[in-house]
Amino acid sequence: MEHPGRKAFVSAIVFLGALVILVPFYMILVNSFKGIRESALFGMGLPSTWNLDNYKEVFDKGNILRGFKNSFLISGLVVVCVTLFASMAAFVIQRRDDRFMRSAYLTFIMGLIVPVSIVPTIRLMGELHIRGTYLSLVMYYTAVLLPFAVFLLVGFMKQIPRELDEAALLEGCGYFRLYWRIILPLLVTVLVTVTIVVMVSVWNDFFGPFYLMTDSTKWTIVLQIFNFVSLYNTNWGIVFAFMVIVIAPILLVYLLLQRYIIDGLTAGSVKG
Repeated sequence: MEHPGRKAFVSAIVFLGALVILVPFYMILVNSFKGIRESALFGMGLPSTWNLDNYKEVFDKGNILRGFKNSFLISGLVVVCVTLFASMAAFVIQRRDDRFMRSAYLTFIMGLIVPVSIVPTIRLMGELHIRGTYLSLVMYYTAVLLPFAVFLLVGFMKQIPRELDEAALLEGCGYFRLYWRIILPLLVTVLVTVTIVVMVSVWNDFFGPFYLMTDSTKWTIVLQIFNFVSLYNTNWGIVFAFMVIVIAPILLVYLLLQRYIIDGLTAGSVKG
């Protein structure tokens, strides 16, 4: 039987953790309805006058539709690349248990630990003449997020019995057909998790587009906020309103599909 004091302590820790996460969201939301003077104080109180002009300004001058288009395009392409390549790599790594595949898997694991070096990345993009293109960002995010996806999928693949592969091969099924028609449908749960994690990571990232995207017409929605921040005069009410608009779609997706994230992470890490 669990001790009541321990349960109360855990509940208090969870409550404090929730406050740490929710308080910044609350501050952004309430300040998005304040005027330029009141929002500059970064206060936690409700606005003296609820002002919707900040949101009107964002839609009028923020290039928000173009930013959403760029973010959805880049995020969608990265999701397709990561899920496809990671599932293929996990299938081969898990089914071919030899020295080369173990070394390849350890290389992917190193990608989870070694930090990204942005200066060599910029130079490489320049040498390939792709810096400032959608391709450069898609390749960058795919390389950064692929190790996590491979790690999760390899762990999940371990619970899929090899007898299923052998039965399919005896029936004349080729390896690619085996992967596409049998293995891939079994990975749906963990692939949904990978999709959500990748989508959130790409959508919320600022530094990748900031360093690699030289063309402002291809900036993502997060980078569009940069247009409203200046050194000497910043209307923080507009900035906060822009942040609410940026966060809202991905937060809604996360809240609706968080169950799949928990189930996929559990299946890929614990059962593996």
